[in-house]
Amino acid sequence: MLSYAVRRLLGAIPTVFVIITISFFMMRLAPGGPFNLERPLPANILRNLNAVYNLDKPLLMQFFIYLQNLVHGNFGPSMVYRDLSVAEIIGSGLPVSIQFGGAALLLALVVGACFGSYAALKQNSMSDYSVMIVAMVGITIPNFVMAPLMQLVFGVELDWLPVGGWGEGALANKVMPVIALALPQVAVVARLTRGSLIEVLRANHVRTARAKGLPERIVLWRHSLRAALLPVVSYLGPAAAALLTGSVVVETIFGVPGVGRFFVQGALNRDYTLVMGTVVLIASFIVLFNLLVDLAYGFLDPKVRYD
Repeated sequence: MLSYAVRRLLGAIPTVFVIITISFFMMRLAPGGPFNLERPLPANILRNLNAVYNLDKPLLMQFFIYLQNLVHGNFGPSMVYRDLSVAEIIGSGLPVSIQFGGAALLLALVVGACFGSYAALKQNSMSDYSVMIVAMVGITIPNFVMAPLMQLVFGVELDWLPVGGWGEGALANKVMPVIALALPQVAVVARLTRGSLIEVLRANHVRTARAKGLPERIVLWRHSLRAALLPVVSYLGPAAAALLTGSVVVETIFGVPGVGRFFVQGALNRDYTLVMGTVVLIASFIVLFNLLVDLAYGFLDPKVRYD
C-alpha cells in the first residue's frame, strides 16, 4: 500500500503543475492588476512596485521565478495585504475553514447516510419518497440562496443566532455556516447511499447471509452498508477538499475569515500571489483526499488490492 501511495503522489505532480500553469497565465490575462486603483498611482511608485513584485519582467520569467519560490515553499508576499505573506494569510484562514468544513462534512456523512439507509430499507414507501423529495430540494437550492434565507429567518426574524461574523470562534456563530455548508452534501450523500444500498441488498452475498438465518441488523451493518458506502466515499474525496479549504460563497456571506473568503478578496483585488496560493492549496487537498479515498477502498471492499 505504501508503494501505491508513493506512486500516486508522484503521478499527481504533473497534474498540480498543469493546474498551477493554467491558473498563473489566466490570472495574468485577466484585465486589471493589483495596483490599478480608481485613483492611479504616480508613475515612479507604480514602477517601483512592479519591480518589487517582479511584474516588470517578461511573463515567462515571472512564471519560472514563481515556480522556483514555490519549490522552496515560498508562496510570496501578498500584493494587497501589505506586510503579510500568502503563507501567513492562509495559515490564519485555514484553521477556520477546517473547523467549518470538518463539522459540515461529519454532519453530511452521518445524517445523509442515516436518511439514505432508511429510505433504502423503506423503498417505494411514503417515507422513501419524502426523504428523496427533501434531498432533491437540498441539491437544487444553492448555498447563495439558502444562506441568506437562514440569516433572514434565524438571525433577523427569530433572533436566535448571529447573522454573521466569526465571534472569536463562538459556537453560535458556527451553527448557520455549518448547516448551510452541510445541507447540499447531506442531500447528495442520502441519494448516493439509498441507490447504492438498494443495489447491494439485492446482491448474492446478502441473499446468502439471509439464507443462513442471520439477523437483519447483522446483514445490514456487516454485509451491506460497507459495500454501499463505496460511492459515498468516492464523492467525499473532492467534497472534503472543497469543504476543508473553505466554501467561497458561505464564508463570504457570513463574513467568516476563512480561506474561501480570502480567495474571493484576492480575486477581486487581483492579488496574484494570494489567488495562486489558494489554488495550490485546494489542488493539493484534492490530490490528497482522492488518494485517501483510494486507500479507503481497501478497508471497505476486500476485493480491492494495491499490488
